[in-house]
Amino acid sequence: MAKIIGRQKEAALLQSLLTLDRSAFVAIYGRRRVGKTFLIRSVYEGQFTFQVTGIANVGLSNQLTNFHAALVRHFPHMEDKPVAGDWFWSFQNLISALESLPKEGKKVLFLDELPWLDSPNSMFVSSIEHFWNSWASARSDIVLVVCGSAASWMLNQLINNTGGLYNRITHRIRLEPFTLAECEAFFRAKSPGYDRYQLLQLYMVFGGIPFYLEAINPGRSASQNINDLCFTQRGSLRSEFEKLYASLFKKSEKHIAVVEALAQKSKGMERQALLKAAGLPDGGNSTLILNELEESNFIRRYNTFGKLKNKPLYQLSDFYSLFYLRFIKNNSPYDEGFWLHGLDKPEVRAWSGYAFEQVCLCHLQQIKHGLGIGSVQTQSSAWLGSTGAEKAQIDLVIDRRDQVVNLCEMKFSIKAFTIDKAYADELRQKIGLFKEITKTPKAAWLTFITTFGLTQNTHSQSLVHQALTMDALFQEV
Repeated sequence: MAKIIGRQKEAALLQSLLTLDRSAFVAIYGRRRVGKTFLIRSVYEGQFTFQVTGIANVGLSNQLTNFHAALVRHFPHMEDKPVAGDWFWSFQNLISALESLPKEGKKVLFLDELPWLDSPNSMFVSSIEHFWNSWASARSDIVLVVCGSAASWMLNQLINNTGGLYNRITHRIRLEPFTLAECEAFFRAKSPGYDRYQLLQLYMVFGGIPFYLEAINPGRSASQNINDLCFTQRGSLRSEFEKLYASLFKKSEKHIAVVEALAQKSKGMERQALLKAAGLPDGGNSTLILNELEESNFIRRYNTFGKLKNKPLYQLSDFYSLFYLRFIKNNSPYDEGFWLHGLDKPEVRAWSGYAFEQVCLCHLQQIKHGLGIGSVQTQSSAWLGSTGAEKAQIDLVIDRRDQVVNLCEMKFSIKAFTIDKAYADELRQKIGLFKEITKTPKAAWLTFITTFGLTQNTHSQSLVHQALTMDALFQEV
């Protein structure tokens, strides 16, 4: 197996399929650039019996020719076979080729960029369905692995299929972006030069997307890399946004409308307000759009403490999308030093605070581990409350089964964070309102998550029950 950074659980699952006493049908999906193909090729390096990659934006004839060429590469004796005229006979040819092999050992079949193979009116889905149901599933030696970046297709045509492929996928892997720990391991293997503060800055812009991280020049600082990739005219991520959504979703303008609406409301929006802001009707199609964005890790859905679960908030969680909409979209193409010149601007500081909150929210397991409650049953949410005259908000509430509620404040700064008297008064008011409005019988512990810790003073000592630094976010759990 090739060296893989992170992905231990996914790699172990894929390896285990080679020892099953039955055939397996694996669907791997996730956003563009997250490393799906790299994972599969690394795990099954040198073990593919057959593999083919769909071609973007071509018709049925080209896809069939491409499939036949791959068949001939793996099975030279099939060269005399003519190119099949449809997908049904293409898969029949594949069956013939596979049946010519010895029965011993697993046969690993990899169909990459599966949505591209399904050109309009091609009957591809019904053909692969017939291949699996009538032949492959009846054997014990087939590992069929399929993946694709087009989340709409993977979810609606394959994973949530209600026809002949219903419940036929034996293993489903949603490949997530790297955690901070995986990013640290990635850069340690690439270059040992970055400390955790630099890695955190990169994560706040690029998230844990391996393709974006590959573009980082370890000889330049985090800020220099952000400027080079996002603001110079030849920066590879300056124009990534439109390509990203178009590659994932059909009619991507509706998905973009949702993302743009959420980018304006850092604390999130309820469904009705979100659909109104995005100009979308309230119906099943809009629900599908929200589900596709959530499954692809662009938005997150979460509950507010003490409110009904059927009224969740939606929040933009994709780091690059947020950064693009805040800074790149309307930036002049001639201001190639924009990021380096504006590091101390108020809008950059405001974004930094929000982006750090998002980093914390996607590392909840690490936070729980750092607080020593990794084995305690919890529910995480946000809280918005008002008495009419006063209101308050807490971005992360960890409701614990052991009769404690952690009220988490997340602060990004370039040095130890100081709680002054004014902020201490604000915190006391917030905790008081939380107790008054929620009427929780549990102990409310104020918890701080910061980059470099808290300055020790009378306010921090009297108010803060637990405190974590960014180091907790980098832990492997």
